[in-house]
Amino acid sequence: MDVRRADARYRGGDRAAGIESLHAFSFGPHYDPDNLRFGAVIACNEERLAPGAGFDEHPHSHTEIVTWVVSGELTHRDSAGHESVVRPGDVQRLSSAGGVRHVERNDAAEPLVFVQMWLAPLEPGGDPAYEIVHGIADSTPYAVPEAGAMLHVRRLGAGERTAVPDGSFVYVHVVRGEVWLDGVRLGPGDAARITDARDLEAVAHSPAELLLWEMSG
Repeated sequence: MDVRRADARYRGGDRAAGIESLHAFSFGPHYDPDNLRFGAVIACNEERLAPGAGFDEHPHSHTEIVTWVVSGELTHRDSAGHESVVRPGDVQRLSSAGGVRHVERNDAAEPLVFVQMWLAPLEPGGDPAYEIVHGIADSTPYAVPEAGAMLHVRRLGAGERTAVPDGSFVYVHVVRGEVWLDGVRLGPGDAARITDARDLEAVAHSPAELLLWEMSG
């Protein structure tokens, strides 16, 4: 298990424009050849947008983009004609496939915080696709078969425990709260990269929310 702490993330964004970004993997000008990906995950970005701030239209290709809103509301528009507002508890996925452009903004009056995870597809190409699941239930897995991955959302009360999925690669991101994972304490923004995960569990030290990616080899 390789633990990566929140304060070790690469800092990016544009504070003057109301954008603060924290990158868990090599990203943009923060190039680290030893931190390019884990399993299918090639990015896990914590984004903070002030009211009115956002990312203007920009392109993506050959990437599965999954977004989890922590607080606030995220407005999404893309070149395929999809437009939606993503709120806490929703899972949004943009399959950029052969190419798509999109806009991400905070059009609300309150600050926006979201976690965006990029996964590499098993095969390149194809047609762009978009999906949003409103209010996904706790412990309901969300499949991204294009990347050979499954997302598990876990919300735990203090003292509650949950099994960590077995898998060739498991990526655990702590959204909020604190948990013990295999004897290691993890706090908000911390992550664990687990290879050949077997018979592990997480125990909440305080009310917690976790995102766990279960990935094939």
